[in-house]
Amino acid sequence: MSAKRTAFITGASRGIGKAIALKLAESGYNIVIAAKTAEPHPKLEGTIYTAAAEIEQAGGKALPVVVDIRSEELVLQAIDKAVDAFGGIDILVNNASAISLTPTDHTPMKRFDLMHSINVRGTFMVSKYCIPELRKGNNPHILTLSPPLHLKPEWFGAHLAYTMSKFGMSMTVLGLANELKKDKIGVNALWPQTTIATAAIKNLLGGNEMMERSRWPSIMADAAFAILHRPAESCSGHFFIDEDVLREEGVEDFSTYAVNPDKTLAPDLFI
Repeated sequence: MSAKRTAFITGASRGIGKAIALKLAESGYNIVIAAKTAEPHPKLEGTIYTAAAEIEQAGGKALPVVVDIRSEELVLQAIDKAVDAFGGIDILVNNASAISLTPTDHTPMKRFDLMHSINVRGTFMVSKYCIPELRKGNNPHILTLSPPLHLKPEWFGAHLAYTMSKFGMSMTVLGLANELKKDKIGVNALWPQTTIATAAIKNLLGGNEMMERSRWPSIMADAAFAILHRPAESCSGHFFIDEDVLREEGVEDFSTYAVNPDKTLAPDLFI
């Protein structure tokens, strides 16, 4: 399999998206960084340009593109730029996501709309417009960062709006895996066993204490890399958990992924 595949990754300026980009870059991939942050943010590290520099340093080729995946026009422009720069798209990683863990009566409709427009509509739309390129791709995959479809009442009761939006992403995986089977495009979901040390954990879900009970984004990157190198024709319709994927790859020691190996790991949502 040629290492010169092209990956279009939403939200790749930081966190898990950037970790996946850097892992692919080590094998010489072309990476389209489709994210919003062009100027430094006071609370969030990195921009599409700083991520591009890291990707190039890691051995890949980077195309930073300012994209708000709520905008049909910007998504279409980004895909056109990717095709112009690299000749096509072989991999789509739907990583961009919004979160608000609020009960129903404390969820502003503006926040509900944000989560559904990014998580559900954005995932659907970026996938929709990448499909024509993926049909021509080299071992084409769509990988969406969303949870297994378990209809457990406690997850709906805890934060209904967010759960609906993440399960909407997972439903997109289920539907596209079936729809694109004839095109031999692998469509899968990936979700972490434990919380991952990202800005969302630090700023929204418990600060430094929760960060220390998390794993580094590299575990998701390693799991994504393994999935994206499986044959697309036979690897589709799965809701993968990062730890399970890596166990299948022969990994036995997960301590190197822990932010603080002395702390008890916190299970992620939907696990």
